[in-house]
Amino acid sequence: MEDRSRVLIFDPFSGISGDMILGGLVAVGVPLEWLKEIVHSLGIGASVDASSVSRGSLAARLVSVRTQGDEPERHLDDILEILQSAPLDPATRDIASSTFRRLAAVEAAIHGVTPQQVHFHEVGASDAIVDIVGVAAGVGYLDVERCYTRHVAVGRGWVTAEHGALPLPAPATLKLLEGLLLVESNHEAELTTPTGAALLSELTKGRPVPGSFIPVRSGFGAGSRDPAAYPNCLRLVVAEIEARGTRVVIQADIDDLSPEYLPPLREALEAAGAIDVWTYPVQMKKGRVGIRLEALVPADLRETVGKALFENSTTIGFRFWHVEREVLPRAEKRIEWRGFPIRVKISRSSEGHVICKPEYDDILQAARALSLPPLKARQDIERLLNSSQEG
Repeated sequence: MEDRSRVLIFDPFSGISGDMILGGLVAVGVPLEWLKEIVHSLGIGASVDASSVSRGSLAARLVSVRTQGDEPERHLDDILEILQSAPLDPATRDIASSTFRRLAAVEAAIHGVTPQQVHFHEVGASDAIVDIVGVAAGVGYLDVERCYTRHVAVGRGWVTAEHGALPLPAPATLKLLEGLLLVESNHEAELTTPTGAALLSELTKGRPVPGSFIPVRSGFGAGSRDPAAYPNCLRLVVAEIEARGTRVVIQADIDDLSPEYLPPLREALEAAGAIDVWTYPVQMKKGRVGIRLEALVPADLRETVGKALFENSTTIGFRFWHVEREVLPRAEKRIEWRGFPIRVKISRSSEGHVICKPEYDDILQAARALSLPPLKARQDIERLLNSSQEG
């Protein structure tokens, strides 16, 4: 079987905003009820719902965010505290935190203050927090390795914001899109918002769409406006691409890094593109006990992952070598267990033996919600899988 990677492609032909991404994620398979639980866990009194709408001749999903009363004044530290207090998985928290830090850095540069002094107006409101956290969680739910983007449409004219009238694209939006390929539209409207630009930049790093890919499913996320001149929506495409080049194993021996910093190091390497990361103790020179870190990395991402290793550890160098791998045919399906969606990875041996493995993160979330031991939840799910196979 060909070795393929699952990816997510953004097609912002009419621009991009946080609610458009959320709608697109629901359209390509992120369960609404699961998304509602994520939003509820933030503890900011917000909720979401979704409806089927038309934008031009296209059927799309519109996600609406409801908030409670007047919004409190929020700065970066306030929002990071919300993210830290909520029961989010580490990858979701990392993406959301990085997105808000990026927004704060851009606003600070524009207004000549420090990121901590930035008073978030529109992007600090509860609906923007929901958009950013919901998108970060939803992309994680799709279990994609990387995100890519096509050209980003930006509008013309003026927009009125907290700071007054601003030319389009708004200064913050344009700065957030630095490094991405833009296309100017003749439409007199704000097609791309700062929240949409920040998420797109954070998730895709400006990576252009591969020259060839296999679409798995696609859907449209609707913007709140419904102009007659164009379909105000974003297309998302879940796709598979052939793995580029060979794999590389990166290896580093570290004897001066406190073990509690290993989990954030692992998260940083995985965010940079590492396929897998593992550590084990080794004895180093002069009897010192150290940690050997190894990461399996696509060859084209070696420099990116290497940079993340230098930035998030105390190592001053690493070794690497090229490897090949052989994998069993794989697929994925989703089942419902006690009202919770559970992703199941399915592989088949050369003798035809089927191996089903429920996704740990989904088991953990369901078990916590039901106040069950995760191991008991997994055993119950495996019994359900076995009975369905026998049936």
